[in-house]
Amino acid sequence: MEGQWWRAMKRSHNKSGYSRERKVVSVYVRATGSAVQIYSDSFQPVKIDDEPGIEQNICCHCNNSAGCHEMHINAIQKSCKRGKPNIYQCDLGLMFWACPIYSDGEFSGALLGSGFLGDSADSSVWAAAVKDSESIAPDEFKRRISALPIADAGKIRSLAEILLLCTESLSVGNENYHELFRLRAEQQAALSILIENLRKKYPEGSALPGYPLEKECQLITSLHRGDKTESEKLLNEILAVLIFNNPNNFRYIQFRVLELAVLITRTGINPTSTISMESNVRCLKQIQESKTVEELAGTLHGIVENIAGQIASFQGIPHALAMRKAETFIRENLTRKISLREISKVAGLSAPYFSTIFKEEMGENLSRYINRLRVEKASKMILETDLSLSEISSACCFEDQSWFSKIFKAFTGISPGKYRNQGGRALNV
Repeated sequence: MEGQWWRAMKRSHNKSGYSRERKVVSVYVRATGSAVQIYSDSFQPVKIDDEPGIEQNICCHCNNSAGCHEMHINAIQKSCKRGKPNIYQCDLGLMFWACPIYSDGEFSGALLGSGFLGDSADSSVWAAAVKDSESIAPDEFKRRISALPIADAGKIRSLAEILLLCTESLSVGNENYHELFRLRAEQQAALSILIENLRKKYPEGSALPGYPLEKECQLITSLHRGDKTESEKLLNEILAVLIFNNPNNFRYIQFRVLELAVLITRTGINPTSTISMESNVRCLKQIQESKTVEELAGTLHGIVENIAGQIASFQGIPHALAMRKAETFIRENLTRKISLREISKVAGLSAPYFSTIFKEEMGENLSRYINRLRVEKASKMILETDLSLSEISSACCFEDQSWFSKIFKAFTGISPGKYRNQGGRALNV
């Protein structure tokens, strides 16, 4: 089935006889000396002119032509997932580079560059690789291959990067999808490293790590700061434990991701606005319709990026400096009692006005915000120190241990004592 891009390309060709897309490919070929094959969204080569390329001149005569077709498809799929060129070499030493084309965020085709030999090409295999004498004479097969220029790794990378610019110009949509997919690939790679580290730390048969509830608190805090980098790091750490603990339970992972998404979306500057609600509903639906862990992680990262971007953008609002001053003051004085009057004075605003603005901008009232930071601090002390719960309660400026337990449980769903006994495991995961 043909993609939107290729259908548009054919319509353009039918109307003008020489579409913009064909011009891009033609200019690339003339400028670089490469051969280019277009692939549709169903991974089939598409012929757009009568000039025989490397596929017709060489590849179709090779014994492994069917295997090479699968190799090209795999390379295109990898380039699609990564949003950048995939460079590879066939058994004959021919170099190829695949670059994806997107239409409104979905894969819509690819350009496959070739026409050069790698500097490690071995001519001794060329004669044996010819399909049969009826297809082409072995000497002619060798002549065609040997006529191709040799290119080092640097030149091939440059050719691939230029072809990527071509596919970016041919992609349809308002977003830079190549950059988006590159970011997603980097996030998945970082997540894979964390999961692998957990495998080393917790070999088969050992007790599983507890669900990192304290990192949820840290994630919400970093989102409130608009810290996108820290938020994404914490999200991956949470996802790594969730995936590691439930390798064969996709539905459970999906359910927990949905819970986490709901928690995160409430962090937005104005989560009750019509636009925010529509965006949140759309993201939650994507999670419910996801089929793989990669899709779940990608959607969740998208939510975090969006929320962090919203909150970071409020730096342009007149109250931004006041909020930043207040946040810094609160963090530096968590171990003692601090009043609204003190905080508003630091922010340079009247107490009533500051209280209203704080809730609008931070998404929660001041007392809840302070309690959340204190619970976050207490949860770390519970796991990382030998201090008694009474000492931790006092260090985090709770009125007494009873009040500490009540507030701690309100945020974590578990008492401080049980949290320590279970090693931070708030739920049986």
